[in-house]
Amino acid sequence: MSALICGSYAFDNIMVFPDRFKNHILPDQVHILNVCFLVPDMRREFGGCAGNIAYNLKLLGGEPLPMATVGTDFAPYAEWLDQCGIDRSLVKVVDDSYTAQAFITTDLDDNQITAFHPGAMNFAHQNRVSDARGVSLGILSPDGRQAMLDHAEQFAAAGIPFIFDPGQGLPMFDGEELLGFLDKAEWACMNDYESKLTQERTGLSIEEMAKKVKAFIVTRGGEGSWIYTDGKRIDVPSAKAAQLNDPTGCGDAYRGGLLHGLLQNLDWETTGRIAALMGAIKIEQHGTQNHRFTLDEFKARYQESFGSSLD
Repeated sequence: MSALICGSYAFDNIMVFPDRFKNHILPDQVHILNVCFLVPDMRREFGGCAGNIAYNLKLLGGEPLPMATVGTDFAPYAEWLDQCGIDRSLVKVVDDSYTAQAFITTDLDDNQITAFHPGAMNFAHQNRVSDARGVSLGILSPDGRQAMLDHAEQFAAAGIPFIFDPGQGLPMFDGEELLGFLDKAEWACMNDYESKLTQERTGLSIEEMAKKVKAFIVTRGGEGSWIYTDGKRIDVPSAKAAQLNDPTGCGDAYRGGLLHGLLQNLDWETTGRIAALMGAIKIEQHGTQNHRFTLDEFKARYQESFGSSLD
C-alpha cells in the first residue's frame, strides 16, 4: 500500500555570501535599505516537503504517492523523480506559474536571508485526496493554506488516517483551526518550537493535545525526540552523525521514517529510532535529496546506533 503525501515541491536556490551581513547593513539606514550581496557560490537543490518526504520513504523501500501542484519549470525535477522511481501521477502542472522556490543567502556567521515564492503551491487546493487510489495512510505537510484545510477534511471524509505535520505553515492557522486539524488527524508531528506555538495558540498542553491523536511526536534536533502515546512519553535518542553538514530537510527525513514505521506496523520505539537515523543520515549531506543507502547499510547503521537489530 502507498502513503499519500500532501505537500509542496520546491526548488531551493542556496547561495553563500563570503562575508558577514553586519558589515554591509548600516543599522541607522535600514529605513532606506538598498544592498547587494555578491554570491560566487550557488547551488540549486530539489526540495519541498512532499518531495523530501517521498524521497526518504522511497529509500526505505516504501511506495510514496506525493500530491502537489508545480509550475511549467518543473521538468528537471520531474526527470529526477523518474530516476528515483517516485510516482508523479498526482503532480499537477499549473500553467503560467513557477514551481515554489526559496532563495536562501547565508553569510559566514550562518545568518540567513530567505525569499520564498509559493508560485504553483497556491493552487494546491485544486488537488483532491479522492484522486488517490490504493493508499493506506497519509501525511499533511506544509502546503497552500486552503489546500491544507481542504485535504484534512478530505482525508477524514475518506477514512484515511494521516499525520498532521504543519511545519513552517503553522503560523497560517489560529488556535481553532489547529484544533480542527488535531481532531481529524490520527497522529501529529512537530518540532519543539512548533509544538510550543501550537500550545500557545490552542491553550492546550502537549499532554492534552496528545489525547486527541494516537501519537503526538515532538522532534528536538540533536536531543532526540518525544513520542506521546497511550498516556506516556517515549524518549527517542538521536542517532550519531558522521558529520554535521546541512540540517535542511532533516525533519522531512524523520517523517519519511515515521511513515515507514507506520506502514510496517512497527512499535513506536522502533519507528522513532528509524526516523532518528534518517535525520542523522540526511544531515551528513548538503541538500535534501543527496543522501543514499542500501537497506543492508541502513540496518547496519541502526545496529551500530542503537545496539539492536532491525529485522
